[in-house]
Amino acid sequence: MIPARYAHIAFGFVLSGMMSFLVSGISTFLAVGMIAGFVGQWIGAWLPSWAVAFPIVLVVAPVARRFVASITRPD
Repeated sequence: MIPARYAHIAFGFVLSGMMSFLVSGISTFLAVGMIAGFVGQWIGAWLPSWAVAFPIVLVVAPVARRFVASITRPD
């Protein structure tokens, strides 16, 4: 188990992995269609995307939280 103090990093890791997996799959499909070797191309696009997405999520998530807090009001 991961200590709770690292929860934001674990969350960013999982979120960036899932989102980059889906987005790269859609982008790969739109670029090349359902061809032989599609899955290999998808994974080849996903891994570098995840490497970029993970640190970006760690930086952008706090900014997004503050922005959402500024445009919402407590119930």
